[in-house]
Amino acid sequence: MLESSLEFLRCVRCCSKLELNTFKYDREVMEGILECKKCNAQFPIIEKIPIMWDDFSLYLSSRKKLGGQIYQLIENSTLKQFCKSSLSKINQINDDRTDLEERWSNIYQNSKSSKFYSHIQKNLDFAKKSDLVLEYGCSIGIMTSVLAQSHTMVFGVDRSFTALRFAKKSCHDNLDYIVSDFLSPVFGKLQFDLVLALNVLELVEPIKFLTAVSKQISSGYFVISDPYDFDRGIHSVKKILNETELRTNLENLGFKIMPNTKTPSYIAWNLKLNPRTTLNYKVDLVCSKK
Repeated sequence: MLESSLEFLRCVRCCSKLELNTFKYDREVMEGILECKKCNAQFPIIEKIPIMWDDFSLYLSSRKKLGGQIYQLIENSTLKQFCKSSLSKINQINDDRTDLEERWSNIYQNSKSSKFYSHIQKNLDFAKKSDLVLEYGCSIGIMTSVLAQSHTMVFGVDRSFTALRFAKKSCHDNLDYIVSDFLSPVFGKLQFDLVLALNVLELVEPIKFLTAVSKQISSGYFVISDPYDFDRGIHSVKKILNETELRTNLENLGFKIMPNTKTPSYIAWNLKLNPRTTLNYKVDLVCSKK
């Protein structure tokens, strides 16, 4: 974690400022704990990545295998004990997401040359230089790395520690990543000039997510895309949106849809699942501004 990121991060439980306790440092914080003195919440920094989950034990409950891996990665004894204590409190959940998140991290690595990303990049020309930029669902950092080349400060948020560990291999002094739920107030009331959310609506309740993002933009841009693939079985969101409903909800929140994306689009997004299988999506892109 960049030391400068402390200025922007807030406690996801009470939105108070955080204090940083660094255990290992090499150009940035490798291991440490972010602590809220108001509510006593603690958030570990492991492998340069702050895990801003309201309850670290709850995060590990659906990633027990990852918890064991993280424990082995940690060098500092205090942080190791914190992880051990969190692991001892987890509830047994049969649905362990560790292998799934590892698999999708590999899929994104194999698919990062997809023309989809260059298409998105071209559609961001209207926001060439912004002070604060945020991408939700950044995964291995394909777009955040691009954004960091032309914007002042860029943050990427994702649920997958595995994906962000890969993303952090690319070092920038104006780019940082946080493990967090998309609806958690990890930045408090901070306002962004540009927020990007590519193909994440199946992972979070869409209307709640749009409302949360709207509060983060008082004057700026929101770029969102989605293939509207909501069929996730027991993990499906409760309220789905189609192309028209997405635009209507954005307008109701005070966004103006930019002319070139008022009509639903069908942008090819090809994901290489393995050497013999490719998943071909047709993605709708919406660029909006306040």
